[in-house]
Amino acid sequence: MRLENMKIVIVGGVAGGATTVARLRRMNEQVEIVLLERGKYISYANCGLPYYIGGVIKDRNDLFVRTAEDFGKRFNVDVRTQTEVVSIQRKDKTITIKNRGGIESVESYDKLLLATGARPICPPIPGIDLPGIFTLRNVDDTDRIKRFVANSNVERVAVVGAGFIGLEMAENLQHAGAKVSVIERENQVMAPLDYSMASLVHEHLIEQGVDLYLEHSVEAFEAVDNKIKVKIGEEHSIIVDLVVLSMGVRPENQLALEGGLAIGKTGGIIVNEYLQTNDESIYAIGDVIEYPHPITEKPWLNLLAGPANRQGRIVADNLLGAKIKYEGSIGTSIAKVFDLTVASTGVSAKTLIKEDIPYHSSITHGFSHAGYYPGAMPMSLKLLFSPDDGRVYGAQIIGYEGVDKRIDQVALVIKNRGTIYNLTHIEHAYAPPYSEAKDPVIIAGYVAENILSDKIQVVSWREFHKSRKIKDAILLDIRTNEEQRRHPFDGATHIPLQDLRNRLNELPKDRPIYTFCTVGLRGYLAYRILIQHGFEKVKNLNGGLRILEAATVSNSKIDE
Repeated sequence: MRLENMKIVIVGGVAGGATTVARLRRMNEQVEIVLLERGKYISYANCGLPYYIGGVIKDRNDLFVRTAEDFGKRFNVDVRTQTEVVSIQRKDKTITIKNRGGIESVESYDKLLLATGARPICPPIPGIDLPGIFTLRNVDDTDRIKRFVANSNVERVAVVGAGFIGLEMAENLQHAGAKVSVIERENQVMAPLDYSMASLVHEHLIEQGVDLYLEHSVEAFEAVDNKIKVKIGEEHSIIVDLVVLSMGVRPENQLALEGGLAIGKTGGIIVNEYLQTNDESIYAIGDVIEYPHPITEKPWLNLLAGPANRQGRIVADNLLGAKIKYEGSIGTSIAKVFDLTVASTGVSAKTLIKEDIPYHSSITHGFSHAGYYPGAMPMSLKLLFSPDDGRVYGAQIIGYEGVDKRIDQVALVIKNRGTIYNLTHIEHAYAPPYSEAKDPVIIAGYVAENILSDKIQVVSWREFHKSRKIKDAILLDIRTNEEQRRHPFDGATHIPLQDLRNRLNELPKDRPIYTFCTVGLRGYLAYRILIQHGFEKVKNLNGGLRILEAATVSNSKIDE
């Protein structure tokens, strides 16, 4: 088919769909393009919605990249909002659409792109339809919440679900003056993180005045005197004025399913490396598709705007006849949680365990820039890598400043199937206001290299915690006398690092010794001293007391 005679219909006009349209028109002036969007708006800032509710983004118009009219004129596209695609007739290459007036009609296509996104999960909890209970997925949801807050005296809020959007809503509603409770059925917030790192987020949320209810589910909602009673478990409840449901999303796959397109185990549309469905004339991108993860090689849902936009650029070229392969996404994400910045890339330890992939991990602590320069902020970095060749599987970083540039560096290494040695070879731009001479990413690479080359044996916080109950294990506290007095650790043998060489005779060589300090560096130094003096059963606490204490303190409001 000649391109000038081709008609391409795109269903969904937010991130991926709008990107596809723009790329299509830049590449070809002749093809006919029709963009259909069920909602009122296209090409808006989905990720900015919580910040508009919280008043950080003042002007509602700032949420919109382009209006439908402007977008249509700029790219010479037939844009139709408030238009729902009801069905796909694949044999005839037509779709049935319903306009804002409810009138149905038939639209033909030569090629069809589904960018239908995902819908919020709303389980059948009693009372879930009560006034004052909302989800947040689009502009209409935002407007409803904004109106409710403006017209009601909202003093207490419950956020159900502690993913990225849930915590962003918690922050913004608290900034708006409400007391916020976060309810999460799992034992941690932010699923892409491992528990050890999530525990640092738990600490920060509590410091900010958020009530955390972990490992508890909402059993029911009840209306009580114009407020909402949220029943948590069998015996606990809280009274709030507003509830925001942030319990995850599912692919908006009904149209594809009824059209006979292949759906995977995740609920996403199955696409090949060219983002093509099992119908060669129909493609799909964004939140609605599943695609193999480059590390696990298992299909997964990547619900992020960045990859959706990249898919849009690739699929535009493929719709025009190219054969560009999509390489898959590793899931690089970042979120602001009050003053804290939380980021992850690749896969977590719990995912590696689930997929039976062997791994090593390191946890290191550094600063956003040189410690002697004013304003240096702490940063914790967890690295996951192959025990065979050091291939980097994932990273998680929690800090305040400079987290974004570090996670991006690691993500690039992972995308290129790089190793921990690539991290040690990164040339960072160094000046005291911007970085340390030995950047946290480089330090993480060095520590991982030490683990891989057997220059150090580490013990996880879980194993260390269990060892406190093992009679023959020696927990060796090598902090200073002042640190130990200020923050004692029961059951440990205390020998300051500077005294260790002169007091080696106090330690038996036939018993396991676990060295520890606040963040792990001095514990490593103690480990090296002991090993070189004939001690063989030595391990150092991975991440130090900073991780151990965060991970072993209950942060759930009910369990206090």
